[in-house]
Amino acid sequence: MQRHGFIRDILDVKVLILYVMALVEKPVSAQTIYELCYQDDCLSYFDVQEAIPQMVESGHLAKREDGLFVITDKGRETEEITEDAIAFPVKQRAKTAVENLNRKTQREQFLRTEIRKEDSGDYTVRLGLDDLQGPLMNLELTTPTLHQARKLEAAYRRNAESVYQSVMIGLLEEAEEKDTEN
Repeated sequence: MQRHGFIRDILDVKVLILYVMALVEKPVSAQTIYELCYQDDCLSYFDVQEAIPQMVESGHLAKREDGLFVITDKGRETEEITEDAIAFPVKQRAKTAVENLNRKTQREQFLRTEIRKEDSGDYTVRLGLDDLQGPLMNLELTTPTLHQARKLEAAYRRNAESVYQSVMIGLLEEAEEKDTEN
């Protein structure tokens, strides 16, 4: 059966990787590069894993000590020249995938969580939400088990904004009701 897609050879893979790497805001793993580039049925995991070391060797990507990859100046220059070679549908899907990753990364920098075991055996879960000016909310909850603490932490990471909004609305509504009573 013939495969359908826009990625035909290793050069197409490298051009797509450069495009994706020029858009990401933080260093990423090889797995993340693959996930962002997998926007075409003809692209395989092995294609990306073959291309990345070649691009590091050619100076288009750099591998950091922590194993994450970044685009180099040479890679950016090449990407600007080759960007138009990417098929429009693949380019749009890759751009959307990178934008979603960048949004998630930006959001994560404003969330703080910590689980600490207390002398009593309980667990304290510290949850924080910041903005560019500093902390917006610090919340500390106690649970009897580590399992519950981890569930609280995970739920908070998914819903931090709505937790903050609920607290603000709840407290402000009560304050407004008292103001109207007086």
